[in-house]
Amino acid sequence: MKNLIFLFAFFFSLSAFNQSLPNKFVFLSDVDDTILYELKYFSNHNFIGKKIDGYLTNKVILTNETALALKKVQQILLKKNLSLKIFDAYRPQQSVNHFVKWAKEIDDTKMKNEFYPDVPKSELFKRGYIASKSGHSRGSTVDLTIVNLKTGKELDMGSPFDFFGIQSHPFYKNIGILQKRNRKYLRKIMIENGFKPYDNEWWHFTLKNEPFPNTYFNFLIK
Repeated sequence: MKNLIFLFAFFFSLSAFNQSLPNKFVFLSDVDDTILYELKYFSNHNFIGKKIDGYLTNKVILTNETALALKKVQQILLKKNLSLKIFDAYRPQQSVNHFVKWAKEIDDTKMKNEFYPDVPKSELFKRGYIASKSGHSRGSTVDLTIVNLKTGKELDMGSPFDFFGIQSHPFYKNIGILQKRNRKYLRKIMIENGFKPYDNEWWHFTLKNEPFPNTYFNFLIK
């Protein structure tokens, strides 16, 4: 009897650990395993300087429609020895809450020199860099760039991912010709495949016909 109880508990815990994603959500690798990814909020290298709540593994989760649209982009890029690289995709609401909590801790400026050197932390809300809701939590928004597969390096976009400042605006003028060209190409290929860009971040795109335009999810990335 004890053995049966143990086996039941074991399989219950295993099924809970491997719980399926909500309807219409997928792991990007199940749709296209050639797309590169490095979830910045699963690491300590981000604007907070520590792993973010809700990110338990380095796996990209998106709505199925978004994953399929990215697959189309990837097929075009691969022919040019290029690849997409994902920095962030679905983001749980608890992760957004972590950002908000951090933004209120004015003295915590560990990563200021790298990510927001010209912006006072007290103005992050006012300037729109931190908000209580994020389109990422709807599952159809991605932060990404392009990688040269020959060199293994990201294309030079003129500013790093998650840099808080006008330098990250897609049409910022004070960058080089090649950097402008790279930003323009990323924007063009994403728009042509069903995404809409964000005016303040060259890396940020949302599927135009996202399936959950008003729903903010909070399941873990695991």
